[in-house]
Amino acid sequence: MTTAQISLDFARVDPPVEDMPIGTLAERTGCKVQTIRWYEQTGMLPPALRSAGNQRRYGTAHLHRLGFIRHARELGFPLEEIRDLLGLADAPDQPAADIRAAAASHRATVRSRIERLAALERELDRMIAAVDAGQTTDCRIIDALAGHAHGHALAADRGD
Repeated sequence: MTTAQISLDFARVDPPVEDMPIGTLAERTGCKVQTIRWYEQTGMLPPALRSAGNQRRYGTAHLHRLGFIRHARELGFPLEEIRDLLGLADAPDQPAADIRAAAASHRATVRSRIERLAALERELDRMIAAVDAGQTTDCRIIDALAGHAHGHALAADRGD
């Protein structure tokens, strides 16, 4: 697969859509209008054409590119990696090795997060099992949460 070529046609839609207002693009993609504007300002989404009244008008390519961004976000890719993937998608004659490497790296991050979440689940199970029907002042969950020594639990998710 490392020698395969990537070709993403962001303009492919049946039927093609042109002259779409930002509200329609937002509805069709499930993306907020402000987010679409932000993607445009940061260069992740190409600038929209403007109508005679200076309103943004989007086409099929915008629809597909925004769908790509949304799907990558749902998969947990950070914005910088999505920007890199878009750059690779914009150069369809490039080998797929870089895309494969980005996906493999992200998979490793996801696996690490899953391991940490499984450890968190075991800790919660232990705390729940330790609680009896006593008063809140005797609750081991409150004691465990009050202990600041456990701040490391998801530190990697925060980038610590």
